[in-house]
Amino acid sequence: MQDAALRLKSLVEQLLGVPLPVRIRAWDGSEAGPPGAPTLNVRNRRALRHLLWKPGELGLARAWVAGDLGVEGDFYAALDLMSGLVWDRGEGARGVVEALRDPEVRAAVRGLMVMAKTPLPPTPPGEEVRRRRHLHTKHSDKRAISHHYDVGNDFYEIVLGASMVYSCAYWEPDGTLEGAQRDKLELVARKLDLRPGQRLLDVGCGWGSMAIHAAREHGVSVVGVTLSQEQAAYARKRVADEGLTDRVEIRVQDYRDVADGPYDAISSIGMAEHVGSERYLEYTEVLYQLLKPGGRLLNHQIGRRPRRDESAYSVDEFIDAYVFPDGELAPIGTTVAQLERAGFEVRDVESLREHYALTLRHWVANLEAQWERAVQLTSPGRARVWRLYMAASALAFERNRIGVNQVVAIRTPESSGASGMPLRARTWN
Repeated sequence: MQDAALRLKSLVEQLLGVPLPVRIRAWDGSEAGPPGAPTLNVRNRRALRHLLWKPGELGLARAWVAGDLGVEGDFYAALDLMSGLVWDRGEGARGVVEALRDPEVRAAVRGLMVMAKTPLPPTPPGEEVRRRRHLHTKHSDKRAISHHYDVGNDFYEIVLGASMVYSCAYWEPDGTLEGAQRDKLELVARKLDLRPGQRLLDVGCGWGSMAIHAAREHGVSVVGVTLSQEQAAYARKRVADEGLTDRVEIRVQDYRDVADGPYDAISSIGMAEHVGSERYLEYTEVLYQLLKPGGRLLNHQIGRRPRRDESAYSVDEFIDAYVFPDGELAPIGTTVAQLERAGFEVRDVESLREHYALTLRHWVANLEAQWERAVQLTSPGRARVWRLYMAASALAFERNRIGVNQVVAIRTPESSGASGMPLRARTWN
């Protein structure tokens, strides 16, 4: 009897207490759910075992990464519909544990376990990190950064394009990804008021794009630090090709070990998400000490919406297991407060939320356009991780579930209080 899809649909609706908004196609050929909706293709019984042994986001992610679960139709539409079931059900929504107290639900689960034909949980995909909570030691941070960034520079060239900038671009209508990334780097440079002869520290320098732009276009000397060996090697080659080795130094170094300050300016673009709440004040204090009095910090960081009960915040399971191990997002108010606690004067906060959504959609398009090559360079599972992570993130930015902000903060001299900021319009506009 071909009824796997109907039984799956029924169980999901029992567990979550809401109608399933997507269609299901099961391995036995059965289908159930709204006609014309995007379809989840449950390709085999192993997908069912992933979902039964780990209901919710992580089970879905494991089935997806393993290739046991697919999506037919509009990928973004499917993720948007699923987000209401998995990610955005609200703090008071019925949980799986609560649903399992219902005898009918428990009976349905037992029936599906019989259908899955094994009492044992499936092995997680090889791309999954063994998740252990750390207090962001230098060793654990280096390992986490290596997991995310040391997957091959050729792969990142496919996703990021020629700019090799791994943070949100700064868009104009009908702009190109490369042009928008160039404009973002220039926006950062203007906010920092970079001038010839100054020293810039670029924390989390990636593949060297900001360091090269600052040295080439603004005449500054730059030290870029990263924990990724592959990023550093790539960045050094780019610096040499540009003839900038006398002005740009790329180091494999933890920001906490930088000891050759003070610097006139510091850029931290997409790095602070890796710091963690336990270490964030230390991060701001280290950067404060590395700046000259009057120097500026540009902190470019993804943030989340605040919760009424902040103690209930937990790290996203999929992101933690497959994308950014030990990464954490904080509300922008928390970030500003920590900068001020370290001694900074916060002078400007700008949201670029919509800009990141556009950037991510371009990255997804780049990946999809060269899918076969991306798979060859990494693995099918790794490519699926990136497609899901970037597409889901684009929707999260579009729906205001997360945001990204550039904060300009100054180490204002205590003696004079002179910030060096203009009295009127921002100089970067």
